[in-house]
Amino acid sequence: MSSKRQSIVPRVQSGPKAPVNFSSSIIIADSALLTGNHTINISSESVVHPRAKLDSSNGRITIGRRCIIHERTSIGALSLDPRPSESRDGVVISDYATIEVGAVLESGGTMIGEGCLVGVGCRVGKGAKLGKHCTLTPQSVISPGEIVPDFTVVYSNGTRRADKRGVADLKNRAQARQIEVLRRLIPSNPAKFQQ
Repeated sequence: MSSKRQSIVPRVQSGPKAPVNFSSSIIIADSALLTGNHTINISSESVVHPRAKLDSSNGRITIGRRCIIHERTSIGALSLDPRPSESRDGVVISDYATIEVGAVLESGGTMIGEGCLVGVGCRVGKGAKLGKHCTLTPQSVISPGEIVPDFTVVYSNGTRRADKRGVADLKNRAQARQIEVLRRLIPSNPAKFQQ
C-alpha cells in the first residue's frame, strides 16, 4: 500500500487539444485543462491557475492582459439555455479581470469587461455582458443575455448597487503586483499546450 494520498476528485476526461495562441509572458499551470476546437488566446502577463478548465468547443476564448483565472473555474462551459447563440465568440475576458475559484462562464458571446471581479462560485450565462469594473459577489448568477452596466456590484441575492469608490486604478496596480507574486509561486509550462 502506497503512503501517497490519492485525490478524491474524479479524473476529468479531456477532449481534443485546443489550438492556442499565447503571449510569451503568460503563467499557465501544468495541470490546467485546455480543450476544444476553437482557438484559445491568452494575452501578456495573464495567469491560469492549476485545474482551471478552458473549453473552446462552443466558441473562441480570448483572455486579455493581466487577467487571473483561478483554480476550478470553467470558462466556455456549455450553456443551460437551449437557444442558439448569434456570436462566434465563446467568451471574451477583458484586461485586468479576475475570475475566482469555481466560477462558470458559459460560452456564446459572453463578455467580461475590463477590471471585473467574478466571485467564487458565480455563474455568468451565455451572451451576458458585464461592463467595466463590475463586481459579482460569491454565488451570484447573471442570466443569459443580461447586460450589467459599468461599475455595478451584484450581490448573490440579486441586489445591485453602483460602485462609486473610484478605485479602478488602485485595483489594476494591485493586480499587477499579485501577478508578480504568482509568477514566483506557480510553475508555468506553456509549451505543454502548444502544438
